[in-house]
Amino acid sequence: MLVAVLVLSVVVALWADSQLNRVDATPAEQISNTAGTNWLLVGSDSRQGLSDEDIARLGTGGDIGVGRTDTIMLLHLPTTGEATLMSIPRDSYVNIPGWGMDKVNAAFSVGGPELLTQTVEEATGLRIDHYAEIGMGGLANMVDSVGGVEMCPAEPIQDPLANLDIQAGCQEFDGATALGYVRTRATALGDLDRVVRQREFFSALLSTATSPATLLNPFRFFPMISNAVSTFSVGDGDHVWHLARMVLAMRGGIKTETIPIAYFEDYDVGNVAIWDDVGSEALFEQMR
Repeated sequence: MLVAVLVLSVVVALWADSQLNRVDATPAEQISNTAGTNWLLVGSDSRQGLSDEDIARLGTGGDIGVGRTDTIMLLHLPTTGEATLMSIPRDSYVNIPGWGMDKVNAAFSVGGPELLTQTVEEATGLRIDHYAEIGMGGLANMVDSVGGVEMCPAEPIQDPLANLDIQAGCQEFDGATALGYVRTRATALGDLDRVVRQREFFSALLSTATSPATLLNPFRFFPMISNAVSTFSVGDGDHVWHLARMVLAMRGGIKTETIPIAYFEDYDVGNVAIWDDVGSEALFEQMR
């Protein structure tokens, strides 16, 4: 029986790895190696592949092509110790190589994963080792495949633009509600509140996906694996065992951070977030 389980595990892993969508996310020139292992985690607002029924259910609006990045996070896994999950506000005003100063999420729009990776590396001084991206439909499907995710919002949120209407307190989110929850900016601090909710949701989804109730239930485990490999995009050199290693490392605990913002300013590209130079450099230095 043990041999059969091991063989099945290997077969499932190889099948899952072959189904992953791979993209070119590694710049031609990267900065020098830094400590530990760094993942760039991206949530795209692309609607590609969504049916009319999906668009109506999820409240995403029509197809906008390649899309932009609603979520940008850097996950740092040290050789020893606790992992750090750092949010990069999408309106951060940074230099985009070859394009000049703009909001960080513009790098994805004009140059895809490769330019976004290069932009984040140059802005933070942290080398990106792995890349993972998921779109709107993929996120919602992942939540539904594990039977929902429990979240405990501190306040009620109503946001027709995100198709969201929730009350305060612990409750079970289905895929559509979870998607609205990580998309909405309809709270006092806008995008700064949103990046906190995104990290909370990511941790809750990870906990649910790796719980015995999911891993030991074939009616949840196999749909989850199928949805994950068909909707995730990873870098050319990334494999399913890298994703598994990331998940296992995060099970040991996660420290969450947001890049410190000094102030907001209006420029020709819109209202942007200006980083606190001293605070952000101190945060990056802890991970180098």
